[in-house]
Amino acid sequence: MQISNLAKYAAGVTVAAALLAGCSSGGSSALSPSTGTQNAVRSGHLQPLKVGGLLVASAMLPLVKPVHIPIMPDKHKKKTNDEYVSNFYSSTLLEFDYPKGDGSTGSLSGDDPQGICTQTGKKNFWQVNSGDDEIDEYAFGGTSPIASVSESAGEAAGCSLSKSGDLAVSILGSGDVVIFTGHTGSGTTVADGLDSTYFIAYDPKGDLFVDGITEQDTYGMSEMAAGSSSFNEVSLPNTPEFPGGLQWDGKYMTFNDQEAHEIYQYTVSGDVATLEGTVDLNGTSDCVQTWIAKKLVYCPDAGNENATVFKYPAGGSAIATLSGSFDLPIGAVSIAK
Repeated sequence: MQISNLAKYAAGVTVAAALLAGCSSGGSSALSPSTGTQNAVRSGHLQPLKVGGLLVASAMLPLVKPVHIPIMPDKHKKKTNDEYVSNFYSSTLLEFDYPKGDGSTGSLSGDDPQGICTQTGKKNFWQVNSGDDEIDEYAFGGTSPIASVSESAGEAAGCSLSKSGDLAVSILGSGDVVIFTGHTGSGTTVADGLDSTYFIAYDPKGDLFVDGITEQDTYGMSEMAAGSSSFNEVSLPNTPEFPGGLQWDGKYMTFNDQEAHEIYQYTVSGDVATLEGTVDLNGTSDCVQTWIAKKLVYCPDAGNENATVFKYPAGGSAIATLSGSFDLPIGAVSIAK
């Protein structure tokens, strides 16, 4: 399923052109400009964007893409990389060691990578590859996968690890998750009640949350309680504009809204969520799968084609902008040393 960078470039332009054509045909507005990109506002039934035949968890598609971005050599002899940002178009993960520096220190290769995840306090991380339907595990500072699992349920977008080591993967374009017990084996596919699942997260109790497009053609969230084998829709007190990364922040289940440029902090009791706080990510265009760690939140910004760092939970304006050859950044993760 690997697609060349040139093909991805052409596909991105084709999708954007098609959306623009829809906008000029007299129908409802399909696009609105945002910092040099086009923001897809879907009319009719909600559905994920598609690039070169692959579904993408981003709300944005840049119009102009570089044809090729080379893999960069690691600048550091020691294993000091703390953060990784996935880039869908170039099939790379850029490495960073913020706050030591804000420039990329190297990169890893992937296959249309989207979400990234790790377990709190662990050094290994998992990378979701939509191109080959594999989820690869890397050791801290490693350059090659040390383990892989594959799924056949559909196109994987996000992942999360439970405290017990189970790996859950969200399937974009369908209402399913795949759970790998002990992050091994062939995985078990579980219907989550959504029409299309974007991102996924465990809380410390083992409750599993997903967000995406609901059966009511809205954006929402569902939960499978620990010990249960089925999902229930969670009643939200607000209306998300576009589903992004989910993550337990140590106190709340957080829901990143790609369109509103905010992170919602929820407590969930039964099937009802209460909004406890909102974190503004000012100046961003499309933070897809944010990552919260060490009182910071990292934003892979598909709209602005960069990655920014904010204080968490203060939010507000970015305190740093990471530099590197970004190419539709989707996922982010911070690894413990």
